[in-house]
Amino acid sequence: MAKIEPKILKGFRDFLPVKEIERKRIISILEQKFESFGFVPIDTPVLEYTEVLLGKGGGETDKQVYRFNDNGGRDVSMRFDLTVPFARYMAKNRSDLHLPFKRYHINKVWRGENTQRGRYREFMQCDFDIVGIDSPSADFEILMMMRDSMTALKVSDVTVHFSHRGIFNRLLGKLDIAKNSVEILRIVDKLAKIGEDEVIRLLAELTTEDNAREIVEFIKPAGSSLETLEKMETAAGGADEDSERLRTVFGYIKENEMEDFFKLDPSITRGLDYYTGIVYETFLNELPGIGSVCSGGRYNNLANLYTKEELPGVGASIGLDRLIAALEELGRSSDKKSFTDLLILAMDEKLFGHYHKLSSVFRKAGINCEVYHMKKKINAQFKFAEAKSIPYALVCGEEEFDKGVVNLKDLTERENWNDLTLEEAIGKVKALISK
Repeated sequence: MAKIEPKILKGFRDFLPVKEIERKRIISILEQKFESFGFVPIDTPVLEYTEVLLGKGGGETDKQVYRFNDNGGRDVSMRFDLTVPFARYMAKNRSDLHLPFKRYHINKVWRGENTQRGRYREFMQCDFDIVGIDSPSADFEILMMMRDSMTALKVSDVTVHFSHRGIFNRLLGKLDIAKNSVEILRIVDKLAKIGEDEVIRLLAELTTEDNAREIVEFIKPAGSSLETLEKMETAAGGADEDSERLRTVFGYIKENEMEDFFKLDPSITRGLDYYTGIVYETFLNELPGIGSVCSGGRYNNLANLYTKEELPGVGASIGLDRLIAALEELGRSSDKKSFTDLLILAMDEKLFGHYHKLSSVFRKAGINCEVYHMKKKINAQFKFAEAKSIPYALVCGEEEFDKGVVNLKDLTERENWNDLTLEEAIGKVKALISK
């Protein structure tokens, strides 16, 4: 019988332990940070009815969705992000939730798009949202969580670029081209990729060249963030509630001494058309070419597709795969290959029952421990420990067993501690780990 080639689809990946351990490490840090702000976890199905999923996606997104008829003939699609399913989730489960509702959701999504550095067809998103309230305080808390999450991951050299969709929409209304807002937003969103001249050319195809140049002038920052805001206000026709919202949020940023992390940037519009208020993207200052690693905004009308109740929301999404790719490029990712702290070496086949008893005692003491399952030459067992980055080994042969002691080895520093009681060995391993 011919063997099947173990191939994998383009844009999809297997994760070897060193990669998956790093991903789990990052997720664990983020979960702790989210929960410290009072956010709770949720989950939604991978498959949704297509009419539910694509009700507010947008033309480009619709083309990227994995869509098919299931065995029952139903038109279904795989989720392309975690925000639209969340809107459906809120409408369906509203009676069981207290507002404002603060959730986080870390899981896979799928888009049939062209692959590139840090971007795949199957990838992990990490979303956090506040739903049920429209206030500058909620807008700022999302910004604060973005900053604190990056800091917790030891990625402090970042800048969050933010703006307000409402001010941009007022400009389009003033130019009498609001009907083309979706296409204009998507063109402007590509500024960093295609450059100013190409943006002007594409915008001029939708409107006049004068309008195109006025839009491009609008999205250029001025000096400080407040100067940029005043420039945006003037171009859009004066102060309004949208510019006042930004002014209030920026006041919170200053009061919390976080100005170094944030920059008002009118070129940030976000391509999806469900955003209605503040929008933001996060860039690594040391690696700007990799793109935004955390983006989002306010979407006050998204849930209106599924319910008559007003459910304003604001949130952000961390692109975990892109962030991990950036950390690897910057040399800041972990190369840990296992979670094991201690390997119990197989010195005597008659003692395997005892080895497993010892391993249980170490685990109960909070030390990750495993037993080598076959008596081999000691160097072969050391190579196994090295391959899994296990730092410590425990030796217990017939002589140690008869004396009721164990020997401990630091495999990295090549230090030994002999004739330890089990309690002494546990204390020593804990002390070594704590360093």
